[in-house]
Amino acid sequence: MELNLNNTEIAFKIKSNKDLRRALLLFKAISLPFMVKLGNAFTSISLRIKAPIAWIIKPTIYKHFVGGETIEECILTVDKLKGFKVNSILDYSVEGGNDEESIHATMLETLKSIRNAATNPAIPFAVFKPTAFANQHLFEHADPIKPLEGEMEKEYYRFRSRVNILCNEAYKYNVPLMVDAEDSWYQHLVDDTVLEMMKRYNREKAIVFNTLQMYRADRLEFLKRSIEEAREDNFYLGLKFVRGAYMEKERLRAFEKGYPSPIHPDKAATDEAFNTALLISIENADIASIFCGSHNEKSNLLFAEAIAANNFSRDDNRFWFSQLYGMSDHISFNLANAGYNVTKYIPYGPVKSVLPYLLRRAEENTSVAGQTSRELSLIRSEIKRRKQSAKN
Repeated sequence: MELNLNNTEIAFKIKSNKDLRRALLLFKAISLPFMVKLGNAFTSISLRIKAPIAWIIKPTIYKHFVGGETIEECILTVDKLKGFKVNSILDYSVEGGNDEESIHATMLETLKSIRNAATNPAIPFAVFKPTAFANQHLFEHADPIKPLEGEMEKEYYRFRSRVNILCNEAYKYNVPLMVDAEDSWYQHLVDDTVLEMMKRYNREKAIVFNTLQMYRADRLEFLKRSIEEAREDNFYLGLKFVRGAYMEKERLRAFEKGYPSPIHPDKAATDEAFNTALLISIENADIASIFCGSHNEKSNLLFAEAIAANNFSRDDNRFWFSQLYGMSDHISFNLANAGYNVTKYIPYGPVKSVLPYLLRRAEENTSVAGQTSRELSLIRSEIKRRKQSAKN
């Protein structure tokens, strides 16, 4: 059966006509850069003066991209998606803080999300953002060449200890746990920690997953080294691939600090690296589980074809596709309908706390070539199809 990702009837079956009209208006607004900048400015000012903005945000952009304020609020969405063969990953999207109290609160919430995933087959993974589990000064002082000293070294070991608690909980409950990627200048701290956790907890299968941002020019070599190390030390790799979302930030810092940009020069090079990583990984599927986090149609089709070419079952538990909640439904729902393992990444948290995430989503939709126009085109096609169907 040929895989068609543009079947809008399947893609939007979960949405009512009202949902489609709301999504159309939202993506129209996001398609206008000045509207996004205006919205960002308004939100920043409102947060500074503590103005009540939840009543504007919650029924619009929050409702479209976020599952709810708590795990419990997300369950309705999780159940609804599962009815269409799409699984969920609940991502506590509150930005990390510098004080022990906020770190502890995020730790408790992440442990709760792991235990919740263990009781719900519709939630096959848990996830966390490493920067939520250390004082931000640690990451500001990180240097790939210069070792940490003094208080920063102590903070790093506190960070590793917290990550170990989370990974141990995931291992105990048999819940695969993904560790998000961070900025390149301190990603080595995350990589070293995740590698240690993989060696500890991935002896029988992949429980701990590292995230590779394939817009980084060094990630293919990093992948190859990881595979070699896994084979030598007899542990399984959990690999989540994304393209990367901080291109301008990475280039600006490299320019300001006077070092070569760590990311590929253009999208074509990033696409090639991402696709190559998928193919290398599937060649090593005897020791690797692969999570393709992509909104790129070609990459998703390539991964699906590679699964078939290697005679693996479409629902083989080592292979997963994922898109963000509120985006690229045509990819998610058509893949799930064809029998592949699919998840939606669903952020959750209090409205004000999740705002930085929402602003990034809006900015990414305006900056990624064709992303918003594709969403608009697909929504319009489905609205038109439904109108024609109603006439017949």
